[in-house]
Amino acid sequence: MTTLLAVKREVVGKSVKKLRQQGQVPGILYGHGLVPQPVTVKQIDLETTYRVAGESALVDLAMADGNPVKVLIQDVQFNPLNNKLEHVDFHQVRMDEKLITEIPLQFVGESPAVKGLGGTLIRNITHIKVECLPQDLVHEITVDISTLVEFNKALEIKDLIVPPGLKVIAPMDEVVVLVAAPRTDAELESIKGEVKEDVSQVGKVEKDKKIDEAEIPEAGKSKE
Repeated sequence: MTTLLAVKREVVGKSVKKLRQQGQVPGILYGHGLVPQPVTVKQIDLETTYRVAGESALVDLAMADGNPVKVLIQDVQFNPLNNKLEHVDFHQVRMDEKLITEIPLQFVGESPAVKGLGGTLIRNITHIKVECLPQDLVHEITVDISTLVEFNKALEIKDLIVPPGLKVIAPMDEVVVLVAAPRTDAELESIKGEVKEDVSQVGKVEKDKKIDEAEIPEAGKSKE
């Protein structure tokens, strides 16, 4: 299990900008029955931990003045300009208490229907919601797409190999991934025709709009 060092944080509000400039990421440690505690972690350490654990694997958050606590990394915020981590929530869990979270799906293998037949792989979902005890959490669930050998063949949630201890909270017949057949020439021509028709229709709408606006009297004047 990954360990991440955290320090209690006194700086709050807009002043946390200075922390980020110093290579620190502000965060909040919270949990059931706990008073939320502002903390900071080193950005480089958090980035490494997040790549390994994601938001569905337990992390030991080691506080300088106490024993490590089991947490999940949640609600990670990134700077839209440089994509650097800006804020993070740490959800402290109880090992004897079940929780509900989402596990990401990792698609592996190669579909013969895509490689050999030119089909398009369509991922209908990328996460599944589960209920489990914290110790049963996994970083990801693997989906092998090599069994998709023909068009419109789909893998459903019931086809997934779910690790022990995880209870899936979703319909078992929900489609996870499938391969769609490539469009025919006739379908592509039909789409082109619909686009041309829509464009001409837009021109007509704009023309009608101008006519309508010309008929609207200016404010404060009566229409003659």
